Amino acid sequence: MPNIKLTQPPSTLSLPSKSPQKSTVKSGVTTSRTMSTFGRIRADIMSGKLVPDSKLKVEDLKVTYGTGLSPLREALSLLTSERLVDRIDQRGFRVAPATRLEFVDLLATRCWAEERALRLSITRAGPDWEERLLLAHHRLERLEREASKREASAGEAALNPDWEANHRAFHAALLSECGSPVLLRFCEQLYDMNIRYRQIAGVTAYPRRNIKREHKAILDAVLARDADAGVRHLAEHYQRTGLYLEKAFG
Repeated sequence: MPNIKLTQPPSTLSLPSKSPQKSTVKSGVTTSRTMSTFGRIRADIMSGKLVPDSKLKVEDLKVTYGTGLSPLREALSLLTSERLVDRIDQRGFRVAPATRLEFVDLLATRCWAEERALRLSITRAGPDWEERLLLAHHRLERLEREASKREASAGEAALNPDWEANHRAFHAALLSECGSPVLLRFCEQLYDMNIRYRQIAGVTAYPRRNIKREHKAILDAVLARDADAGVRHLAEHYQRTGLYLEKAFG
């Protein structure tokens, strides 16, 4: 692979406005509102609260999220770039669809991308990476995947949010030494897309499945610098989840 050096483009000069301080404050407030609205809508799409294929009516969203038209439209535009929202015409938006066919494609792409990232991480591995990985695994293994009955909705199982956060951290640590920020961002996007499918499917428990053992098998192979075994265990881990999700969408 050629050694490509990226350089930051030179900054451009612009004339100050008549009221630079006021303009800066206003711009900051608008950006803050946009990102807050973006985050809240994104969370509702990821959780399945906003149903796939449903139309996003701007007037209704303004009330639901307590925001103005401009921050709302900017937030929806940002969500289209993440493929979580589709623009259906010049003035309309809808939640992106979620289909079994897309999930199968997502799973295959995720396995392909993370195989590359994991092999690179193992090749470049050092003591610092091992320590991060061991710590991430330790924090994950101390937690239970399902929330307590008190925290879950009546009659339903629910994911423990602390487990979910530490699960993400463990998988991120596996790939973190690959040396490619672009590849890491891509893998992170695929992870988020997978979470959306998992939440929509409503899968909160996997019968006859020992997820802790699966994580330990991945960890042991990686620490032994066995890239083939690490990649195999990681792919099997994802494919087991995929089987349940495919059935849920079947």
